[in-house]
Amino acid sequence: MNAAALSRPLAALGRATLALMAATGRLSFFVGETLSHLLRPPFYLREFWLACLNIGWLSLPVVGMTALFTGAALALQIYAGGARFSAEQVVPSITAIGMVRELGPVLGGLMVAARVASSIAAEIGTMKVTEQIDALTTLSTNPMKYLTVPRVLAATLCVPMLVGVGDVIGIMGGWMVGVNRLGFNSATYLKNTWDFLEFWDVGSGLVKGAAFGFIVATMGCYHGMNSGRGAQGVGRATKSAVVAASVAILAANYVLTEAFFSA
Repeated sequence: MNAAALSRPLAALGRATLALMAATGRLSFFVGETLSHLLRPPFYLREFWLACLNIGWLSLPVVGMTALFTGAALALQIYAGGARFSAEQVVPSITAIGMVRELGPVLGGLMVAARVASSIAAEIGTMKVTEQIDALTTLSTNPMKYLTVPRVLAATLCVPMLVGVGDVIGIMGGWMVGVNRLGFNSATYLKNTWDFLEFWDVGSGLVKGAAFGFIVATMGCYHGMNSGRGAQGVGRATKSAVVAASVAILAANYVLTEAFFSA
């Protein structure tokens, strides 16, 4: 085998590495530009409130249903595992802690990513294809200020609220299963849940929700702004936004969990 054949895998690896580094640099520049515009006028309040409606209120049903069934299934699984060690009484406390610290923020973030990141990427990608973004620039309107900043700010503020509501619904799902299926006393179940939850359990989940909301909106806006031409370009941007947001949420969840664990 000659030297050229041996160098092909290394060349392919090098191209992939350079492409990854270039994409990371573009995304970092986009994030930095977004943050730089957050506190500088003009502010488009109408776009902000519309984004809050779309990201927060309209995402509530899917987040609530996800949390309800997750809490119910979690209670059953913890009961099945605890029964092996005669520790069934831990169901209320572990269900509540698992929901508010981990499952509530992560599953809520993933549901919002599936619904919102795709919507944002498709909307902005279509605007780019139809040259509406160029029209904004022609009218002396900064597309970052008008399209990206309201959505990123709305997601960062609304997703923690969704996580908080999802936590309550998820704990309620565990309570329903615990009382009606597993034979727990209702007052005892709720008391154990309240006694074992600490302020930082809830607070850490809300911090994660804010980070996940920022990730979801940023990925949707970034891939929409960099969408290719035509319907295929918009479709690829939509797919890339959801995949990138989901992977970034899982990675950020580990980083934040490690940070909270070490603190």
